[in-house]
Amino acid sequence: MPFVNINFQTDDGKFSPDGRWVAYRSMESGRPEVYVQGFNLDPSQPRGKWQVSVAGGELPRWRRDGKELFFHFNDGFYAVDVKTDGKSFAAGIPRLLFEVPTVSPSNTLSGARFMVSRDGQRFQVLAAVEKTASSPIEVLLNWR
Repeated sequence: MPFVNINFQTDDGKFSPDGRWVAYRSMESGRPEVYVQGFNLDPSQPRGKWQVSVAGGELPRWRRDGKELFFHFNDGFYAVDVKTDGKSFAAGIPRLLFEVPTVSPSNTLSGARFMVSRDGQRFQVLAAVEKTASSPIEVLLNWR
C-alpha cells in the first residue's frame, strides 16, 4: 500500500525510533525538502504533514531517542530538534552542524552517504577527496 501517494518524486523514507513518524524527501516544492508524516495504516485517520527543512534537504536520519532529525543538503549537514510526543509533531529551526563535500549521489547509493551515531554526536561521511598524482616508480634493471 502506498504511504505517500502524490505526483512528485518522494524517497529516502526513514521511520522514527518509535515507528510513529516517517521522515522522507519530496520534490513537491520544486526542490528537495525533508517532510515528516505520521504513520498509520488506517486511511481514515489523519496523518498530518510537516516540512522540516526550509532551504532544501535530503537523506533524513533520526537520532535514536527521536528528539532530533538530521539531514543533508549540498555540502551541509543539519540538525533539527523535534517533538514526537502525543499525536502531533513539531520541528524547530534547522541549524547547520558542519560542511563537507560529499560523494555525488550518482557515484553511490544515496542512503549510504552518511550515518549518524545513536546519540547524534558523531557522523560518518562518505566524503570526496582530492586526487593527487602519485610519485613515479623507478625500476633499475640489470644491476649488480
